[in-house]
Amino acid sequence: MLVLSAADVHALLTPDSCRELMREALTALADDRVFLPLRTVVRPPRLNGLIALMPTHLFGENPAFGMKSVCVFPDNPRSGKDAHQGVVTLFAPGTGEPLAVINAAAVTEIRTAAVSALATAVLARPDARVLTVFGNGTQARAHLRALAGSFEEVRTVTRSTADPAAACAGADVIVTATTATDPILFAEWVEPGTHVNAVGSSIPTAAELDPYLLAKSVLFADRRESLLNESGDYLRAAHLIGPGHVRGELGEVLTGRAPGRTAPGEITVFKSLGLAIEDVVVARHLYERARSSGRGSDVPF
Repeated sequence: MLVLSAADVHALLTPDSCRELMREALTALADDRVFLPLRTVVRPPRLNGLIALMPTHLFGENPAFGMKSVCVFPDNPRSGKDAHQGVVTLFAPGTGEPLAVINAAAVTEIRTAAVSALATAVLARPDARVLTVFGNGTQARAHLRALAGSFEEVRTVTRSTADPAAACAGADVIVTATTATDPILFAEWVEPGTHVNAVGSSIPTAAELDPYLLAKSVLFADRRESLLNESGDYLRAAHLIGPGHVRGELGEVLTGRAPGRTAPGEITVFKSLGLAIEDVVVARHLYERARSSGRGSDVPF
């Protein structure tokens, strides 16, 4: 069995290659070639954290089978650690044999920003020039690496920012990549024509977005079922919006099944929860690259 560390993941997976892998994963989801149950989340009552189990199967040509087991410990950034810890396990689709165990924090870091880059490419205005990123942790830094090169001006917002509203004035794209449990981005701060990538909250009990921001926006999901059941941002806004408020999944936009932005003045919101198919398609790629390059550690199992 192959073991790939965070350093291995970073050496084998570039932002550009990951973006194309995310296109493949989300297109397969839109094509109904993915078995993807909702994640199972366990929250021990005496533990300041949780574990989520995320299995998936991509069938058809070039299949993949695996699961991400991810722990979310929201206080980790205070000690300089990623809030997300865990492993992606890749299995042989034909036999179920374990092929690889891969550092999940590194996979999540790169693939989440790659999905946001895809969403930005198809949902932001073509003339977008100002980027504002909320957060200063792993995901915020990954988004800066993935997106900043496409913008003329980049702004960041952290807990010490005196006037976050000012950082949003004139922003064409806003990313929220924080561990906040309550809204940090408000409707009155977001101007017409803005695109928002909401990344930080992936559980029903946390939300980064003001419900009224969702109500005045056009909403896109990585997956509808996940959004309606797992997104705290959506659930807190459920008294204002319903399932019909979701214009489409990102994969549907990428494949032309759903329209993206239809007017320059629309506020578009992409709610990114993170999907197991994204992790497992990356894991398959990393396994193949590692085998061909000799990267990683082989262990008897």
